[in-house]
Amino acid sequence: MIYNLIRYGVKDAGIAENRALVAKVFEALDETRPQSVRYLVLELDNGEFVHIVGYEKDSSALTELDAFKAFGADHAERRSTPLARSAAKIIGNYHMLAKADEAVPA
Repeated sequence: MIYNLIRYGVKDAGIAENRALVAKVFEALDETRPQSVRYLVLELDNGEFVHIVGYEKDSSALTELDAFKAFGADHAERRSTPLARSAAKIIGNYHMLAKADEAVPA
């Protein structure tokens, strides 16, 4: 599985909107239940958001969702800092991310 970490700050006025749009992405994932995607979003106290995305061959099961497209539509206007994207490797994992041979909990 390929993992990426994406981090960015959000303007104070856009935090609630960003949070709501992320929630809609999770609702869409709950409906479509793609098995090839792992997704985690954290909101930090300073208005930053951290996304950890895992996917097998490509991320289209996530990025092609209408809710994800809506999230990205005016994302640049909500951000207070540039988007920083880094490839990531899991070094340790204790009950946070499903392992390749584990079923994703319902």
